[in-house]
Amino acid sequence: MTEDNKTFLKEFLFRSGIIGVIFGLGLLLISLLSQSQNPPVEQQSTKVVGTYEKCDIIQWHYGSLAEYKYFLYCPNEREI
Repeated sequence: MTEDNKTFLKEFLFRSGIIGVIFGLGLLLISLLSQSQNPPVEQQSTKVVGTYEKCDIIQWHYGSLAEYKYFLYCPNEREI
């Protein structure tokens, strides 16, 4: 191996290392930014969205699905 080849190999490995470090830091930055945008896991899945004839209209949402269900809750009808 000649001195020119050794010099080229050293420069190539040095520059490849720098590129690898920059690429790794970029991936780390992207992963940290994407984690901060996740919503909190503990969210209330039901809420009162209105009333209808003295009953509450309840909206129910399951977090992993884009689906909403509605039902009526009438507390005064069950009194004995």
